[in-house]
Amino acid sequence: MTTVTTFPDLDAVLGEFLAGIKGALGDGLCGLYLVGSFALGDADEHSDVDFIAVTHDEVTDEQLARLQALHARLYGLASPWAQDLEGSYVPRERIRCKDGETYWFLDNGSSELVRDTHCNTDLVRWVLRERAINLHGPAPKTLVAAVTPEQLRTEARAHVDDYVAWAAEPTKAGPMSRWKQPYLVTTFCRLLHTIETGRIVSKRVALEWAREELPGEWRGLVQRTLDDRPDPWRRVHEPADEGAIAATLAFAGYVSARTRSRTR
Repeated sequence: MTTVTTFPDLDAVLGEFLAGIKGALGDGLCGLYLVGSFALGDADEHSDVDFIAVTHDEVTDEQLARLQALHARLYGLASPWAQDLEGSYVPRERIRCKDGETYWFLDNGSSELVRDTHCNTDLVRWVLRERAINLHGPAPKTLVAAVTPEQLRTEARAHVDDYVAWAAEPTKAGPMSRWKQPYLVTTFCRLLHTIETGRIVSKRVALEWAREELPGEWRGLVQRTLDDRPDPWRRVHEPADEGAIAATLAFAGYVSARTRSRTR
């Protein structure tokens, strides 16, 4: 595979991934695309490797068995990127518009495909259509219908409610882990940006927007989140400090109230 990212070892993993999918699906593979942070142009060494694999038809049991074996093999590669793959296999006739059904999905840190609605969103479709990195196959705009700003706003509003509820759920590390706390702030900033602009931007751009556009009382929380990016995954098992938890829960309430006020 030619150079795709700024990380040569990731490009090597992606080359093995593409070759493996071709071997598992044969003529059943329509296209393979990077979405997420890499598509939005703001990925770093801690980013997920988000992908969408479009198949011509539903994956058969035989193809699924080969894909499961592929992901088990990839997970065992020496490169850490091999454990950061995350994405779905979507039949071509179902990628065009959101339908609420499940796809075969690989979660970050997993080696097994499961059924999930994770990638069946307008937010993912917008990135796929407008910003995806094409590793194989036709241009995404030939596969995905245009997603309107209002569709993005509607979905983002619903996600705000989901994340407000999740913010209150305890983690194994305590009320909130050192990973979950900045992740929540980042996600709320991204959702609020989409609600107010009808666009999708990277984590960093959304945080910088929030730092400048939201009331000053949130500037410190947002700036700490911008500064808190290095080595996020080791923090999953570390508790966040009480002050950060309280500020994040207050921010969740603020974003929820601001979102409701924009729908009236």
